[in-house]
This record gives sequence, C-alpha cells and structure tokens, in this order.
Amino acid sequence: MNAQPVQTPNGRTEIDGKTYMGDSKGGFQPIETIKPQHLLEDETVRKILGYAIDLSDQVKRFKEHTFDDIGAHEAILAQEYETRLGGKKGNMTLQSVDGLYKVQVQVAEYFDFGPELQTAKTLVDECLNEWASDAGPELRTIVTRAFNTDKAGQINRAEIFMLLRLDISDARWQQAMRAIRDAMRVVGSKTYVRCYQRATHDAQWRSVAIDLAKV
Repeated sequence: MNAQPVQTPNGRTEIDGKTYMGDSKGGFQPIETIKPQHLLEDETVRKILGYAIDLSDQVKRFKEHTFDDIGAHEAILAQEYETRLGGKKGNMTLQSVDGLYKVQVQVAEYFDFGPELQTAKTLVDECLNEWASDAGPELRTIVTRAFNTDKAGQINRAEIFMLLRLDISDARWQQAMRAIRDAMRVVGSKTYVRCYQRATHDAQWRSVAIDLAKV
C-alpha cells in the first residue's frame, strides 16, 4: 500500500521514500530528473516569493491600521467639536506638529456616462458639419477620440473632459456640453493614502514610497 504524499516547505513531496517535485501539468516528477539549474531557479523563486508574500501581508496590515487610525482621529474630532474632518469628498491632510511629516487622504471618483451623451454627440456633429472648414483637424480629432469607445466599450474620459475645457460660444455646443455634464454618473470611488516627509521646513516634500518600483 502506497504511503500518503508528504509535502515539504521547499516544494518537495515525499512519496514512498522518494522525493518528487510538482510539474507544470499538475503531476509529479522525480527530483533526480530535474536539471540542477532548474532546481536553483526554483529555490531562487521560492526565496523571493517568501519575502514578497510576507511584505504584501505587512502592507495590507499597514493599510488597515492606517484607515483605522484616521477613522479614530475623525471620530474624536467629531465628538469633540461636532464637525467632520476633511473636505466635501473626504479629502484631508494631517500634519505633524513640527511640520516635517504629513498624511494625505484623497478620494478619487469613477465616472460613467448616461444616455445624454448620445444627445451631446449629435449636437457636436451638427456643429462640426455646419462649421465645415472652420473646424480644424485638431478639433475633429478630439471629438472623434472622445466619442469612440475602446476595446472594452469604454468612452475616452480624458478626451471628453478636454471637450468641456474648450471655449466655444456656439449655443448648440454649449447645450452639448451641458448634456455631457448631465450624462456624468459617479459609479464608485476609491480612497488613497499618501505619506510625505521632509528634512527641514523649507525643503521639498518627499513621498514615502511603498511601491516596489519607486523605492
């Protein structure tokens, strides 16, 4: 009767006194059939991932504790002064007494667009057709990119906002811009916390990087 497989932390599996390693197809292969360089690569990957997983867990705990601490601070102020910390959307900046450390909380909203956007497109097209040669290629390019959808079926938000910044006094254009604004729907939000420090009061703020690519 075969013994039950026994797995070890280094990716090995003991079966009937012999050592195996899992393969990419979900099976097992005897360790003696694996090339030394592949065993070394496996060891390197497992070592790096061991540190990475621990670090990821630490960052997750840091994020949870940070939001807990900020929430507790808000609750104390609300109780003490009967007011809420932060701006209309929840943005706020907390700073140390010596002015050398600060924590910024920023809330980013995510937009989608309702059916009014199609009305806006019709009005914009009418303007472009009537203006003909007066509408330069730059404006036509912005309009085309704004209302074209990407592979995921999403409207190009950046180009839509660029349209809103254009100073065009035509009444139909202004009506189209109102339609775009009416089409905007806030479909969600995400809160970001960014930490900064500086060595002296006249020094530039420097971000405390938690992103692996920015360390």
